[in-house]
Amino acid sequence: MRLVDQAYFLLIFLTLTATSTLAQKYARYGCQDMCGDVRIPYPFGIGPSCSVNEWYTVDCNSSMPYLSALHNLEVLDINLKNQTVTVNVSMISDCQNLVRNSTQILNVDLGNSPYLFSRVHNTFVVEGCGNAVILDHGSAVTGCSSTCGNGTVGDKDKCLGVSCCQTVIPNYLKSYSIDLTGLERQGGDGACGSAFLVHKSSYDEGRFSGQSVAGDNSYVPISLLWTLSDHDSVKLMCCNGREVRVKLDLGNGTSVESWKCRITLPLEGNPYLNDGCVVTEECSRCRANNSYCDYDEIYDDHDRVSEWNITCSPIQDTLPGSKSRSSVGVILGVTISFGVLFLVGSSFSLFKVIKKTKARRQRKRFFKRNGGLLLKQQEEADPSLVDKTILFTSRELEKATDSFNENRILGRGGQGTVYKGMLVDGRIVAVKKSKLVDESQLEQFINEVVILSQVDHRNVVKLLGCCLETEVPLLVSEFISNGTLYDRIHNERNEFPISFNMRLQIATEVAGALAYLHSATSIPIYHRDIKTTNILLDEKYRAKVSDFGTSRFVSIDQTHLTTLVKGTFGYLDPEYFQSSQFTEKSDVYSFGVVLVELLTGEKPISLTRFGENRSLAVHFMLAMEEGRVISIFDANVIKESTKDELFVLANLAMRCLNMNGKNRPTMKEVAIELETIRTSHIPSLVETNTRQVVYEEDFSMLSYGESTSTF
Repeated sequence: MRLVDQAYFLLIFLTLTATSTLAQKYARYGCQDMCGDVRIPYPFGIGPSCSVNEWYTVDCNSSMPYLSALHNLEVLDINLKNQTVTVNVSMISDCQNLVRNSTQILNVDLGNSPYLFSRVHNTFVVEGCGNAVILDHGSAVTGCSSTCGNGTVGDKDKCLGVSCCQTVIPNYLKSYSIDLTGLERQGGDGACGSAFLVHKSSYDEGRFSGQSVAGDNSYVPISLLWTLSDHDSVKLMCCNGREVRVKLDLGNGTSVESWKCRITLPLEGNPYLNDGCVVTEECSRCRANNSYCDYDEIYDDHDRVSEWNITCSPIQDTLPGSKSRSSVGVILGVTISFGVLFLVGSSFSLFKVIKKTKARRQRKRFFKRNGGLLLKQQEEADPSLVDKTILFTSRELEKATDSFNENRILGRGGQGTVYKGMLVDGRIVAVKKSKLVDESQLEQFINEVVILSQVDHRNVVKLLGCCLETEVPLLVSEFISNGTLYDRIHNERNEFPISFNMRLQIATEVAGALAYLHSATSIPIYHRDIKTTNILLDEKYRAKVSDFGTSRFVSIDQTHLTTLVKGTFGYLDPEYFQSSQFTEKSDVYSFGVVLVELLTGEKPISLTRFGENRSLAVHFMLAMEEGRVISIFDANVIKESTKDELFVLANLAMRCLNMNGKNRPTMKEVAIELETIRTSHIPSLVETNTRQVVYEEDFSMLSYGESTSTF
């Protein structure tokens, strides 16, 4: 080990071993460190005065520890090394509802707490026949399906898709919902299926606090990462004065910053207390033999000290005043320190040059990793692509977005964060900072950039170019000023409600844009995430289809794409969810939901409706079948339209939402029909023709049955 550290550790060693062997201390002075069988170490504490802040306060009731500020979750274990806390969370199953195939949703939200669901230590498990998904803000982020076995839940050690499956969860997950829709009973023999997020080690070893899945009080252990902010760092009392800002590894190359007390000497105990560290047992034996504890660090794969290689050296060779290597090392260390300071001061200009060179090399490395060479090869193979795909530099976009200032954020989504920026020529643009790109998908990513930059349609957001010099790719598109269609429909603060004529225009423009992408481009494009939040409105309220992060291109001879299920809950084609095969008719289904959303003014997933009516698509189709669809239409739509127009639009939406994709119309057919309705609509004659629609029951089951017989 380094001689300076050796002298420093000698002082700590002599201090800690000057008296009898010290007992390890885990809680602050005057505080309990045990609640039942669970140890509660600082920065956690039993009572407000014993913890670093209110989020880490533990209530000990009947020898059971609970995090009072975090929904009173029961604490099972606190790990200082991994910086995790394991808690019990309620679980649900389809046994808790007697209706077959009914929807069961469990919501778990950590809110603004300093906790994150640990990707490394947790796994998502589905036990039973069927499938289940984890949702984040309405979007499906992960899920898995299991096939039916012999009516029994699969062996946990062989959870390979037969009555059981496991999958990882995303990084930085703060909240989630589990949707059990489609998770059926196994074999119809009364057994139950369940889906839950669980601490991986506890699940593999079968350690559960609730043994009965069907019980009303079943729980599963979940591991949470806990983080300490800059405000908390001033309250840390690290035993060796080494509070550091670290990156917690969340897996898949991602991390989150936090403060942590780090032990770089052979000490053990609680590093978060100034008197919580004691020398290791090996070093204590050295002292008992009148020897000095000499050590070397052993590092793990993350370049962190994992253990020490300890040997005992004669103590007289290391005591101050002797002619030992420690004394020489201290003097040498001080001399070298002054020399280093002098060299740093005199070579500052050289350091700046090296830094610029390193940054330039890093930009070239990112450019190559993000597919820049593939883009150059495509331009060489097809000279017509030159200058069509604009490559922005990282400096240009940093200046345009004020170094990606949070005040410039327009929105966050599953594919990345969008910033508002202004280029040097004065153009206002939207800069999308994507999440990490899978290197195996680089060729497809570059193909998407090249083709989308050539898409030129008045109702599709124009992709201006990209930047490949940064850690993650940046996409630059035109800025659309009037926000999303979702906000326009559902924001109750709007003084002027959206008119029926405008709704018709928007629906027609979106249908035309999708028809163009499906059939008019050189290579058909499937959007795969059509929803009102991905439809923008410009200053003249013209629709612009945006966010092609999940889009895919298909060759002319392909009829479908087989992919992992991606999309947004409420807009997702049920046929695609079951088969994982995405076709152009899946976009038609999502558009059908958008059309119903325009006609009714209701959200795709409602928290006020129950059961299968929670889905707007199902709610609309049931209303059609029962002949009461007029009751769910928006009042302004009824006031400003005619009965015949509503009849045609309702039937068009029903055709788009047909459960069998083959029976749905193409987007081109939808666009033509909507254009016909829009051009024939005469607003001045509408009001007198529609006053009686609210009171009539012309939309009877008979009339809809005649119209929907071809669905």
